[in-house]
Amino acid sequence: MRKLSLAQPERPRMPAMLDMVWIPGGTFRMGSDEHYPEERPVHRVSVDGFWIDRHPVTNGRFRRFVEATKHTTFAEIPPDPKDYPGALLDMIYAGSLVFVKLPHRVDLRDCGQWWDFVRGANWRHPRGANSSIDGMDGHPVVHVTYGDAEAFATWEGKELPTEAEWELAARGGLDGAAYAWGDDFMPGGRPMANTWQGEFPWQNLCEDGYEGTSPVGAFPPNGYGLYDMIGNVWEWTSDWYRTRHPDEKQKACCVPRNPRGGNERESYDMAQPAIRIPRKVLKGGSHLCAPNYCRRYRPAARFPEPIDTSACHVGFRCIVRARRGE
Repeated sequence: MRKLSLAQPERPRMPAMLDMVWIPGGTFRMGSDEHYPEERPVHRVSVDGFWIDRHPVTNGRFRRFVEATKHTTFAEIPPDPKDYPGALLDMIYAGSLVFVKLPHRVDLRDCGQWWDFVRGANWRHPRGANSSIDGMDGHPVVHVTYGDAEAFATWEGKELPTEAEWELAARGGLDGAAYAWGDDFMPGGRPMANTWQGEFPWQNLCEDGYEGTSPVGAFPPNGYGLYDMIGNVWEWTSDWYRTRHPDEKQKACCVPRNPRGGNERESYDMAQPAIRIPRKVLKGGSHLCAPNYCRRYRPAARFPEPIDTSACHVGFRCIVRARRGE
C-alpha cells in the first residue's frame, strides 16, 4: 500500500454547489487480483481531478428534486402489459426489489430466496406500500434506477462518476489498500462502514449498530473526507459493465486517461441470452455485504446492475468535472 501520486495538487474554483469534495487527479492501480474475478487484472489508469458529493444522495435531497421536477421514478410506473406477453395481469404491477431476511441457513447459490419484488416498494416506501421514510431524510435514497440517478444529476447540473473516478475517490489517497481506510477491515475492532456482521442472509449481529441503511456520515470518512463510499448502499456509475478489466500488458500505448469502461452491447448478461437488458457498474457494496457471501465492501469491488432495476440497497452520488482553465 502506498499513497497515490497526485498530478493535480491545486484545486480549481469551487463549483456553485455545497457539500462537495475536490479529488486531485492522479494515476493509480485500479482493480484487484486478490478477490473476485471481475476485479482483475490490476491496471494503471490516470484520472483528472473532479468534485464529488461528500455523501450519497439522501431521501431529503431526492425529495426536493421530485417536488421541483415532478419526476416519477421507474419503480413507481406500472409496467405495460404489452411488454410482457403471456403474463398474468395481476402479476404486472409497479414495485421494486426488497431484501427479506430469512430465519435459517440456505443455499447461497440461489439469491432469489432473499429477494422479493414487492408491490408498491419505491423510494418513498422502501419496504412496500405500507412503509415510509418518515424520519429518514438523512438516509441514502434507494429504489432508484440508473435513469432516475441520471435525471437527478442532470437537474443539479452534475453527472454520475465513471468507475475509475469513483474508485479513485473511494481509495481516499491509498493506492493498493484492500479497504478505503487501509488493509484491516475493522481496525481495533471498530466498524468503519455499514455492512453485514454475522451469517448472511439469516443472522445479522448488527455490531455496527444498523440492520438496514444508516444515516449518511454515521461512519468515519476516508482520507478525502468522503462518507459511505463503502457499505450502506451500492452506488451507480456511468460505465457499462464488462466481465473484467482490460489488461494493460496488452496495450502498446501509455496509461489510459479518464477511461470509460465497456459498451452497451458487451454489458449484456451472456448467461441469460433471452434477457437483453444492458447493465451498468455498481460500486462500494452495501449493508447487505457479508463475509460469508459478498466481500464487496472494497474500492476495487464491482457489480453488474441492469439499468431498469431498482433495489433497497442501491443509491448514488454525483460529481462535477473541472472545466479547462479552472
